[in-house]
Amino acid sequence: MLYLQAIVIVRPGVIEDEYGNTKADWGSGATRTPVGGVNVQPAGGSSEDTDDKQLTVTGWRLYTPRRMDLDLRETDRVEFDGMTLQVTGKVARWPAPGGGVHHIEADLQEVD
Repeated sequence: MLYLQAIVIVRPGVIEDEYGNTKADWGSGATRTPVGGVNVQPAGGSSEDTDDKQLTVTGWRLYTPRRMDLDLRETDRVEFDGMTLQVTGKVARWPAPGGGVHHIEADLQEVD
């Protein structure tokens, strides 16, 4: 019953700026991969930064069921429940006894 949620993995394309530098293209160059059967839960609470402007940062954690690996990178974003979340840090791929991936966990962060 835990793995009933769906996400979309958003991977940026690459474009060049006017100086020839490459940068992420989150617009039309991005690829979108829908994935079902995952679990996304709040993690780490939220914090506020009011120095320059009102900013709320909320943490989330993505889990997959046993034997489910995802092509998810630390440079990707995840769309979930109307939010766009940034993958923060490395994606944890837990090893299964005998080889392969048991499950993955990824920290996500929404910034408003």
